Amino acid sequence: MNGREQGGAIIKYRVYVYVWGSLIILTGLTLTAAALEFGGLSIIINILIASVKASLVVWLFMHLKYESRLFKVMLLLAMTTLTVIILLTFSDVLFR
Repeated sequence: MNGREQGGAIIKYRVYVYVWGSLIILTGLTLTAAALEFGGLSIIINILIASVKASLVVWLFMHLKYESRLFKVMLLLAMTTLTVIILLTFSDVLFR
């Protein structure tokens, strides 16, 4: 039996350490971006950094990388819907 039949993929610890290090660096980048004044771009920059961090966590720590294509498509559909709702909310606040 391979790791997939047993219910889990075998990932080397080195990958987890790299992802953890990336998350630490991105957290520092988030704090730095929040401290600097970018005006209207501050929200966009912080949301982009948070999206990259969430993608790393979902892709590797939650093993989305090893899920079926249908599950990935359904997650993409849900994330697209959430993104549209957030953009519509921001545009409503922007044009008031």
